[in-house]
Amino acid sequence: MNSEKKTATILEDVKINVKIKLSVLWVTVMFLFLYVDHFGLYVPGFIEDVIAGKMGPFPTTQVALLAATTFMIIPSLMVFLSLTLKPKANRWANIIVGILFIVAQLSSNFVGEPWAYYIFASIVEVVLLSLIIWYAWKWPKQEGQS
Repeated sequence: MNSEKKTATILEDVKINVKIKLSVLWVTVMFLFLYVDHFGLYVPGFIEDVIAGKMGPFPTTQVALLAATTFMIIPSLMVFLSLTLKPKANRWANIIVGILFIVAQLSSNFVGEPWAYYIFASIVEVVLLSLIIWYAWKWPKQEGQS
């Protein structure tokens, strides 16, 4: 009789540093921003509005483009800053910027937006931003030295 012993394989669960989690969440949020904006090119009338010099309800001006660029630079920088800032500054930067971007999402993306893909993506973005805030808020504490 062949007596084979079956052993359970336990997969290793590596603990991921909170800085890496935050940085990857910012990358994910940025990909969503980009894809949603890209898919917007296929919404009927969008290209005509761009040609007519409109950014949504606003005219396309240097100030509008500078504001949009500045707005998108912030999460781009958060990818890097989440990995490099000291823990206390990192924690508060992620909490504050995460809250600001949730407010921006809620105030601009759900108002009068009839496209389901856009609403769905905005909900996912708010969930990801909430995770950023939650991970930053729950930042692991180091035991004090005596």
